[in-house]
Amino acid sequence: MHKVHIDHRESLIKENLARIRLKILVMSNKGGVGKSTVSVNFASLLAARGLKTGLLDIDIHGPSIARMTGQEGQSHVSDGKFIQPLEVAPNLKMISMGSIMKEGDAPVIWRGPIKLTVLRQFLSDVNWGDLDALVIDAPPGTGDEPLTICQLIPEMTGAVIVTTGQEVALLDSRKAVNFLKQVGIPVLGILENMTAFDCPHCAKEINLFKTGGGRRAAEEMGVPFLGSVPFAPPMVDAGDAGKAYAVESPSAPASSAIKAALDAALAGVKG
Repeated sequence: MHKVHIDHRESLIKENLARIRLKILVMSNKGGVGKSTVSVNFASLLAARGLKTGLLDIDIHGPSIARMTGQEGQSHVSDGKFIQPLEVAPNLKMISMGSIMKEGDAPVIWRGPIKLTVLRQFLSDVNWGDLDALVIDAPPGTGDEPLTICQLIPEMTGAVIVTTGQEVALLDSRKAVNFLKQVGIPVLGILENMTAFDCPHCAKEINLFKTGGGRRAAEEMGVPFLGSVPFAPPMVDAGDAGKAYAVESPSAPASSAIKAALDAALAGVKG
C-alpha cells in the first residue's frame, strides 16, 4: 500500500515537472551570502518579462521567501487534491514553509524523512500548472534538501551558486560546484554578491568583503562567472518589505548587475 502511494506521488511529480520548461536551482554552501535575495529577484525579473514563473522555497527550517515576497502568514487554498501556490505578482507563484506555517516564529523541528516527504509534496501536490520557469531557493549547504530536490528533478536545467568574496565563502562555493557535478546538475555559474559599497558620507567605494574571488573560483572550477552585485542597503529594505528590488528600482547598479547575472545564466542553458 505504501509503495503504491509513493509510486502515485512520483507519477504526479513527473506530470507536474513535464509542464515546467526551466528548473533553476539557486544555492550556496554558506549562509548569509544573499542567496534568497537573488532567488526572489531572479523570479520576479522573469515574471516581469512575461514568463510564467514559480518560486519554490525548499528551506524547511529557515524559510525567508514568504517574507521577502510579502506573503508571510497568508493561507494556501486547497481543492482537496492540490495546494494552490500564492500569487505574488502577475505571472509569479510562490510556495514556502513560511507561508504554510500559521505562526511565523514557530521553529520547524523535523528530522530527515519528514522533510523529504514535504519536498515531494511541493512538487507533486502543488498546482504549479504550465510554467516557463521554476526558481528553487535552497538552504545553505549540500544536505538533505538540495540533494533530494536534485534527485527528484534529474532534468534540472541548472544551478546558480551565490557567494561573497570572503575566502571561506569561496571555499564553500567550490564545494557546491563539486556537489553539483557529482549529482549531474549543470552549473550555470557563480555569482559574487555584496561586493563594493558606495559610502554615503565620503562617496568612496568600500569593499565589505574581498572582491574578485568569485571570478577566480569560477575560473579555477571551469564554470561561468555571472558577475558581481554591489551591496545596496535599499535592496535589503526591499526584501524586508516583501518587494523585488530589481523590479522596483530597475536602473539601480545592483539591479543592473542582477539582471546581467540572470541573462548570463540563461545564456548558459543548453537547448
